[in-house]
Amino acid sequence: MTDLATLTTEALNPRTADIDRLDTADILLRLNDEDATVAAQVRLAIPEIARAVDLALERWRAGGRIILFGAGTSGRLAALDAAELIPTFGAPPDRYAARIAGGENAFRRPIEGAEDDVADGANVPDDLTPSDVAIGIAASGRTPWVIAALRRAGERGAARIGIACVAQPALAAECDVTIAVETGAEAISGSTRLKAGTAQKMILNAFSTALMVRLGKVYGNLMVDVLATNEKLRARAVRLTCLATGVDDERARAVLATADWSVKTAIVAIHFGTDIETARARLEAVDGMTRLALEPQATEALGAQASVPRPSAPIAENPCQDNVD
Repeated sequence: MTDLATLTTEALNPRTADIDRLDTADILLRLNDEDATVAAQVRLAIPEIARAVDLALERWRAGGRIILFGAGTSGRLAALDAAELIPTFGAPPDRYAARIAGGENAFRRPIEGAEDDVADGANVPDDLTPSDVAIGIAASGRTPWVIAALRRAGERGAARIGIACVAQPALAAECDVTIAVETGAEAISGSTRLKAGTAQKMILNAFSTALMVRLGKVYGNLMVDVLATNEKLRARAVRLTCLATGVDDERARAVLATADWSVKTAIVAIHFGTDIETARARLEAVDGMTRLALEPQATEALGAQASVPRPSAPIAENPCQDNVD
């Protein structure tokens, strides 16, 4: 196993050697200066992130799952990413999920020794299949639990992606795609919840968002598969529908109510002036891709004839004129 002392994430940072002598504002400025270096390092890894997205897209379309594995901060960030995809993109929680060393309780408090439990790491992926993707996340690239999970996932035939914050991480030997972002010495020596954690969050954000875009859960830059499960999200669904179609709030809310608050269904129904079931059929014919459902190919896919309803009004040329929080 890689010697911890040789990892760049464990090195002393000369830029923050006097951080304990600074006042509060200057401490924060030093931390922010270090954080500012992360985005450029993540950008260097975009080719590998793209390979990871395309690999996951292929498996997802074949009915597979994406399962993230991590310990400590890495596991908590994985769990956060998986949880956020449910309301944001309507991702099924059984198809994009996270598993953390030590189990669910480790999300709230550290469980000592869990990251070293090779036997548990090897057992956790036992339900994976060749259609699935395992993503192992470890800032050091050497966490035994994560490496054991990746190795077992490979034995089960799953595709494997690794995320680490050092060059040439040990976990790369168990991966089909490795995303290695060298974040360097932390502001507080060895505290990888800082820059390394920021990099991991950025990578996971980029990976999961790009995957959801490729799956058609975005139209323009509108998240049209949002699950409107509370009043704030219902208000967002109304706004998204208005932005995409140009109708007023009252019309958008009325159509959404009959569409079980499905934004993409409402958009298609309003665009063609048709009923909800026809709108759903158009979406199903093109695998839920809103943009394709608004084009003639969707009609052809339905085997429809000239009697198919024509759009009652043109769809907004740019459905993303405003930002949505």
